[in-house]
Amino acid sequence: MAKERPPLEEMTLRQLRKVASECSISRYSRMRKSQLLAAIQQVQRTKVPVIPTQSLEAQEAVEAAKFELGQEDRLGGSLADVDEGLADLPAGYGESRIVLMPRDPQWSYTYWDIPNEHKEEMRRQGGQQLALRIYDVTDINIEYQSPHSIQEYPCDELAREWYLPIPVSDRDYVVDIGYRCPDGRWLVLARSIPVHVPPVYPSDWIEDQFITVNFEEDLRGKTLYELVPPAKRMGMAASQQGTAYGNQIYDDIFGMAQGAEAQRVAGSLFGSMQQAPMHEQTISSYVFPSGVGMWAVPTASGLTMSGVGMSGAGFASMAPMRPRQFWLVADAELIVYGATEPDATVTIGGRPIKLNPDGTFRFQMSFQDGLIDYPIQAVAVDGEQTRSIQMKFNRETPSRNTNTKEEAVPEWFA
Repeated sequence: MAKERPPLEEMTLRQLRKVASECSISRYSRMRKSQLLAAIQQVQRTKVPVIPTQSLEAQEAVEAAKFELGQEDRLGGSLADVDEGLADLPAGYGESRIVLMPRDPQWSYTYWDIPNEHKEEMRRQGGQQLALRIYDVTDINIEYQSPHSIQEYPCDELAREWYLPIPVSDRDYVVDIGYRCPDGRWLVLARSIPVHVPPVYPSDWIEDQFITVNFEEDLRGKTLYELVPPAKRMGMAASQQGTAYGNQIYDDIFGMAQGAEAQRVAGSLFGSMQQAPMHEQTISSYVFPSGVGMWAVPTASGLTMSGVGMSGAGFASMAPMRPRQFWLVADAELIVYGATEPDATVTIGGRPIKLNPDGTFRFQMSFQDGLIDYPIQAVAVDGEQTRSIQMKFNRETPSRNTNTKEEAVPEWFA
């Protein structure tokens, strides 16, 4: 006859976990012994146990056999009880810390450990609502630059983890946990390191780079080649070279106009070549701005032309085919501006904004897809008066068929 199971207070940690599993207690493997005991007792007070007492002994024997290695220590104890008497894991480690981990291109997972003493200190400074803030920090340093966007999500005081929606994929993000104050201040408890959220679309980076490495060379701490995405590399080149008017879009449009003029000159050239007498050995060529060449070669029967997409086409019989490149760049920026007393304090999304001597201010940021919630607040120099406004901006891009000038490819048209 199977013996009765011992009281819950006398059970080992492994036995309590087994009972917690039978009682369908979630996340029991992360609980300490005291927490398991309280959770099991709570379940037993609310419902009748579903596991018969007679089968508990057999199930415990099977469970213990999974960890039995057939060895015993010098004191005669089983190795399955090696964790007996160990202290419980601490609830925290006394250091404020938060970690951001991308789950997929549209959601991220964050968890944190904040000591109660740190929270109490922030509440004494005026903090009321515990919240998470996720910043878009792509290509910037948030320590001294404003983020591209800010999203705030209130959270519970007892929570230790949260899932956050990602506004735009293929960007760098940082998450803060802190307290929002009634006067608009943001008190930071902890900040994560920047992480990159993968794009929701397949990567167009198909570039291959090959390097030669000496087998005997010590590679620790060395960078042999830095991988830079094409889009970022073009932006770095443009910033290093500079532009005539400081506007990359202007230069791209101006370059397109130059290309169109070159094609017009090429048409005039072909027309004059058709009428002018040519020597038997003369070979003329013209290279388009795109780099595609077309060659006109005189033969006994007349002038023929060869190139991409054509062979033996006569100048006199048909108009020459020519390549055309087409491109489009378009984006949006958000500008928030206003004015107040020159000695007032203005915050946008909890971040202080520098005022001009006359009290005016202007805040400019990248306007990406998604919802941007910007509370703006002004506090008088004596702190007695406040004015505020809350603005929400929502951008949607239903379709996108754009490319830069460098990405444009020749398309042939007659």
